[in-house]
Amino acid sequence: MQAPTPVRATAIPSVTDALRAVESILMRGGQRTARRNAWTSVLEDRRRAKDRVEAQHVLEAVAGRASRAT
Repeated sequence: MQAPTPVRATAIPSVTDALRAVESILMRGGQRTARRNAWTSVLEDRRRAKDRVEAQHVLEAVAGRASRAT
């Protein structure tokens, strides 16, 4: 009787993992870091813009209530 053949399970990489692998091959470490920092800045700018819009809506709502109360 033969021993069962061992099976190796490997996870299929996500698209993000694949892109990072290609990025690491094509770009040096400093360029990769700069690119990630730039993307982080973009995301932070978007978050701040969203916060500004929400704050503007709150201020407009409060101003509308104040003008109706007088």
